[in-house]
Amino acid sequence: MDWTEVIGHIGSALSSLTFMPQVYQTWKSKSVKDLNLSMMLIVFVSTMIWIVYGIGRGLLPVIICNSIISFLSVVLIYFKISYGKTGK
Repeated sequence: MDWTEVIGHIGSALSSLTFMPQVYQTWKSKSVKDLNLSMMLIVFVSTMIWIVYGIGRGLLPVIICNSIISFLSVVLIYFKISYGKTGK
């Protein structure tokens, strides 16, 4: 593994962390009023496109990072839909 691949994996790990505090806070508070569904859907679609690109180019950091972000965006979309129905 060369230095650019190491940098890619570090960047991938840090990018994957970006959604975790929001997912945790939303799960803990059950408050979704400030979450924007349109933004979360755009993030989901863009990460799916990045996954396809990463697979096509054989870029493991891109695949890993966007798979994690895609999963976390689905969790937030689920929270937005399910918690939003309860009026919180």
